[in-house]
Amino acid sequence: MKIKSAEFVISNTDVNKCPADNKPEYAFIGRSNVGKSSLINMLTDHKGLAMTSQKPGKTLLINHFLINNEWYLVDLPGYGYAQRGAQQREQLAKIIRTYILKREQLTNLFVLVDSRHEPQAIDMEFIRWLGENGVPFSIVLTKSDKLSNTRLNESLERFKSKLAEEWEELPPVFVTSSQQKTGRDNLLDYIEQINRAL
Repeated sequence: MKIKSAEFVISNTDVNKCPADNKPEYAFIGRSNVGKSSLINMLTDHKGLAMTSQKPGKTLLINHFLINNEWYLVDLPGYGYAQRGAQQREQLAKIIRTYILKREQLTNLFVLVDSRHEPQAIDMEFIRWLGENGVPFSIVLTKSDKLSNTRLNESLERFKSKLAEEWEELPPVFVTSSQQKTGRDNLLDYIEQINRAL
């Protein structure tokens, strides 16, 4: 898939105010500081589309971007940022849960996980919750350029083994690097493949 256009449409906290048309939506989510904004900018080939920050946890809204006038890329708030107060954490969790469970246009959720770390309990809990609620999702390992090929393969196998403890059939797993544009074609081709099947 070639990205011909990518434009910001709307930000909000209310799923009922999301775009009213029925274009498919592909949402991206992950723990704070997983590299979500950088990945979105890399995928769309648009440097300043999603706001990147040295300070984690900056996305507080549901952000819709229209791609090729055909589908929406949705940037969701990150989960599990410890420095937020309990009230704000719960508020963000509610925004995330409501969008994921109520938004009929959500076609696939990409769950971003930092390839440099062991599988985190918070990620595994979130993935389990998606399974329990029948949400279609894929895993995206980020920051692969920070690891040697050997360590990257070990990380990938470790993550798949962890998933296999609970899942009979593993979700699709993509390996990406925003710096080196690794995984860009695979992710975009996957989205195109789903769009064609709709």
